Amino acid sequence: MERPADDLVIRQATEADAETIIQAVRRLGHHVGTPEKVTSTADDIRRYGFGADPMFECLIAEIGGRPAGVGIYFRSFSTFIGRPGVYVQDLFVDERFRGARVGERLLRRVAAITHARGGVYMRLAVDIGNPDAGRFYRRLGLKHVDDDLIHAAYGEAFLRLAEERPALPR
Repeated sequence: MERPADDLVIRQATEADAETIIQAVRRLGHHVGTPEKVTSTADDIRRYGFGADPMFECLIAEIGGRPAGVGIYFRSFSTFIGRPGVYVQDLFVDERFRGARVGERLLRRVAAITHARGGVYMRLAVDIGNPDAGRFYRRLGLKHVDDDLIHAAYGEAFLRLAEERPALPR
């Protein structure tokens, strides 16, 4: 297991990193036991992450010029707080570099970028099959929020919501 982090470099991802990003997402899917949920492709990453209206941003951590970790995030806004923040969608650290503070340094960089933009909070979800991640986030000061339950609509449920229909008469 490699762990040296003296030469860790964290940089903003570019379109040329799409393959590295999708590989990290696939490996994360395997790590949490749900590889079948990862249906995105490198083309999806290129299309939605880079261009005129990117849907997300990504940091790449490298050690010795090799990918060591990936942090995918997007801007968020709290109407309750009245300030911007960030949602961390995915954080993945290559097994060879776990324990070298790569994940911590990626999260700290996301927080610093967000703070520089006026942000005051960070949110993320932890896969139920990844208790180690929950412990890691708690060590960094993130806490489980008891008053929120995430609800989601995917596939057909989302398409039904997206269909415009006139309001029904009362």
